[in-house]
Parts: sequence; C-alpha cells; structure tokens
Amino acid sequence: MPRWDLTPFFPALDSKEFSAAFDDVKARIAKLGETMGKAEAFKPDADAAKMFEELAHEANELRDKSRVIQAYLSAITTTDSFNESAKARESEFDKLVTDLAKLGTRCTAWIGKQDVEAMIEKSQVAKDHAFYLRRNKMSAEHLMSPAEESLAAELNPTGGLAWGRLHGNISSQLMVEVPLADGNKTIPMSAVRNLAYDPSREVRRAAYQAELAAWKTVEVPLAASMNGIKGQVNVLCKRRNWESPLDNAIFFANIDRQALDAMMTAAHESFPHFRRYLRAKAKVLGTTHLAFYDIFAPLDSKEGAWPHDKAEVFVEEQFRAYSDKMGDFAARAFQENWIDWEPRHGKRDGAYCSGFRKDESRIMMNYKSAFGSVMTLAHELGHGYHNLCLDGKTPMQKETPMTLAETASIFCETIIKRVYLDQAAKDEQLGILESMLQGYNQVVVDITSRFLFEKSVFEKRSERDMSATELCSAMLDAQRATYGDGLDPELLHPYMWAVKPHYYSSGRSFYNFPYMFGLLFGLGLYSRYEQDPSGFKANYDDLLASTGLDDANGLAKRFGFDIQTPDFWRGSLNVIKQDIDKFEALVG
Repeated sequence: MPRWDLTPFFPALDSKEFSAAFDDVKARIAKLGETMGKAEAFKPDADAAKMFEELAHEANELRDKSRVIQAYLSAITTTDSFNESAKARESEFDKLVTDLAKLGTRCTAWIGKQDVEAMIEKSQVAKDHAFYLRRNKMSAEHLMSPAEESLAAELNPTGGLAWGRLHGNISSQLMVEVPLADGNKTIPMSAVRNLAYDPSREVRRAAYQAELAAWKTVEVPLAASMNGIKGQVNVLCKRRNWESPLDNAIFFANIDRQALDAMMTAAHESFPHFRRYLRAKAKVLGTTHLAFYDIFAPLDSKEGAWPHDKAEVFVEEQFRAYSDKMGDFAARAFQENWIDWEPRHGKRDGAYCSGFRKDESRIMMNYKSAFGSVMTLAHELGHGYHNLCLDGKTPMQKETPMTLAETASIFCETIIKRVYLDQAAKDEQLGILESMLQGYNQVVVDITSRFLFEKSVFEKRSERDMSATELCSAMLDAQRATYGDGLDPELLHPYMWAVKPHYYSSGRSFYNFPYMFGLLFGLGLYSRYEQDPSGFKANYDDLLASTGLDDANGLAKRFGFDIQTPDFWRGSLNVIKQDIDKFEALVG
C-alpha cells in the first residue's frame, strides 16, 4: 500500500530547506518575544488595539510556519520510531515549542489586563479575533504567576511530554509472539491488535492473550508514564485554580458542564440498547457472551474484502455525491499521496489527520481490508475537509476544540455508512450494520468507559501513585459499568489504559468525551441534511469555517440545536437505536 509523500513540504529531513525553515521559526520566536516585551511595557492608557494588531500579525505568521515543521517531524516519528535523526530534531524543536508556549501564556496574561471590548470596537483585526480575545480574557483568570508559568513550560519537555514520548516509543516498538496455525509469529503490537478483526475466534483469542502478556512486560514504565502525566496535570490545574482537570478540559472543549452532563445522561440511558446489539452479535457468532476480543469480529456476510484502492473509489464517489468540492478534495488526497496506509514495525497504532499548511493535510492509517477501515478513512478525510474549509482563517481563528473538531469527520463517516447501507442487498446488510454499530459502540460505550477510567485515575492520583495492578482494576471497573452484561465479565481488557495514547498527553486531558460529542452532534447535523439537503449545504461549510469563532452552544443554535438538554442527545442516540433494532431483526 502507498505511503504518504512529505516532499512537498521539505525534500528531506537533512535538507537545507528544512534547516532554513527551522532557523526561520527560531528567529520569528525571538522577534515575537521582543514585540511581546513592548506590549507588556505599555501603560494602561496606551493603544492596546494597535499593539494587538502587531502581536496578532507576528503570532499568526509564526504559528503557520511552526505548524509545518511540527507536523512534518511528527509524521516521521509516528510512522518510524526508530528514526533517531527525526527524534533528535523533534526534541530540539520541543525547546522552540516551549518558548512559543511561554509567549502564548504571556499573551494571554496581557489580554487579561486589557479592555477587550474596547479593543474589538476600535480595531477590525481585534473584531476578527473577538472570540479568541474573549476566551483568552477568561483563560487569564486561570494563570499562575509569570515566573511559575514560564517554569511549567520549561519543565514540560522533561515532564509530561517526555512521559508521552516514552509511551509512544514503547508501544510502537513492542514486538509480540503470537501462536498461529502455521507456527508462532513475532509481529508488531499494531499488527497484533489488527488480529482482533480476524474471522477466526481462535486467532482472536490467541492474539488477545498474547497482547495482554506483552503489555504485562512493559506495565511498569507505562504506569510510571501515566502517573507522571496525571500527577503533573493535577498539580497545574490546582495551581491555576481549576476545580478539577475535568473542569479545565470542559472549558477548552468550548462547552459547559450542563452540556456534558446532558450528553452523559443520554449515553447512560442508551447502554441497554448497545447491550442488545452485543448479545445479538454473540448469537451470530455462536456464543452466549462476547469476549472483549470478539468486539471487532467480522460477521459471516457477503461484504467481501476492501482493498485500499476499492476504498478510494468508493469514498470519492460518495463524497462527490454530496458535493463536487468534497469529491475533488478526496481525489486530490489520493492522487497526491496524502495517506500512509499500512501497519508496520515502528509505526504507532491508530489513525490521525494532521493539517500542514493552508488546505494541505496528511493522514496516517493502519489499514485493514474491511469496511471498518473504510469508515476510518472517511473519518480522517473529514478532518482534512475541515482543514480545507478553515483555509483563509488565521491560526488564532482556527483554534478548534475537539468537540467541534470531530464534526466534519463524523459527518463524512456517516455519509458513506448510510449510502453503503442503502445500496446493499439484504444479505449484505447484516455486515454493514455490524460495522456501523461496532463504531457507534466504541464512541458511546467504550468512550464512556475511558471517561470514567480517566476521571477515577485523576481522583486517585491526587493522593498517590497508582500501580499497574490498580490501573488495570480501574479499567475493568469502568468496562463493567458500561458494557455490563453485553460482554463476558471475565474476558475484558484490563490493559486498555496501556493501549490508548490519548491518556498520555499533558496538554489534552479527557481526550475521550469530545469523540462522543462529535458523533452525536454529527448525527444531528446529518439528520438536518436529510431533511433539507440544499439548505444544509448552504450553511455547512461556513459552520466548519467558524469552529474557532464561537463555542459549541452558539454553533449548535445555528441549526436549532439545544445541546444543554438530554433531549437533543437522545434524538441522535435514537438514530443508533433504530439501527440496533434493524440489526436484531436481521439476526432473528
């Protein structure tokens, strides 16, 4: 399968072009530091609006330039963790990111001292960045002293960031011996996890047991990573006067506690329906209860294989059926080799889309020949389409929280799901519905388990370190509370805390509930699209272009949604319930 082409950005890591761009960012950071110093020296009656214009111009240009380098280095290290040169350069760039973070904190503190409404009234640039200014005014209330913020930024590369890198390196380089029919095979962890999709239950069981045994061998450093990151976040949140890391995450998700509680209430109400789906799938597989390793098991359907070239054709066709703009975007991504497809040793598990510059993105996959991977492809291309719609906005205007960052990806994923289901013959529908419900189950049920787990870890970590045994126990408790009798309680996955890289970021706590928000918000949008296609299309791209210009409540109101009540979320979950009903009927 093809690998992505990074040469449009730089010929190579050791090229003069990369070195020049690296040095340019370094010089721009120094220049912005000087300008920030001028702003901080201003008297209260000085022209703050004019000063902000100068700061915004320099900061936006710098962030455009630094984003390309950061994305380029990450693209190399996440697909080849053995590349020592890239890791060294990334570590070197971390120091520049630290300097940039310190400048960002100083800028937030400066904005906190200004009359931002007067600035917005006086300056068109400030008006264009009104949401950014108002959010930073509120954020300034949660800053430590300048010296403490500077120290926190300087320590992060050897603290939370280093712990996260350790997890990434260990998990991507972990080789696992799996007993298979043709003998024992030693393969990368990402390939082992792909065996969860194997049609043979014996293969899935063997892979599951080998996986758990492999995580056991590295549980000590991974538990240290988890404790290091969660401990750091706990301390900083307390010092910044956040009631909890969750309150901090909610603020930066651009939602409020009322909206989160409303969504979680509806999610918990839906669990009995998801358990119906899991029991129905168990019936198809000929077992009384699914084991954790059966969650991704394919059903014996007429779906057939999905090689990557077939997936490209299908996704482009469905995107084009929505609009030529979306179809052209998909075609460009395939033609210009934006995607790194295959799993391999040294490559991290999972998938992501990274915006590089203007409307250009790159997508990392660990593709397998199944419709589930086709949905992942559409999902990640949705992120790329979002980047396309954001083109023309400044980096300050593009700051999109995860809750809204999932809007386009879920919508694009839903497009291909619904079309495929509508086009399929009856004997194909069971497998298609299974792929859809499998994804929904992950984003509603499994995401809730991750949310409950992370919440409990933060609470316990505020008192002391947690052992690997305790982390496994907390993970099992969360899975029992969500999957219930839908899974065999003796065959869950205690090491899911080691699997998911989302836990290992000091900058993104609770990297879970925004996925559910995005799914259900996206389903709500898709429902509006079905009701009024032309009216929806007239507003949708503008909505995507505005995700950094308003909070989730404000954007939802454009489409008549009230996300602060459970009823909205129940409506989206009811769409899934109808699919579960249909799945049960097909199972018989």
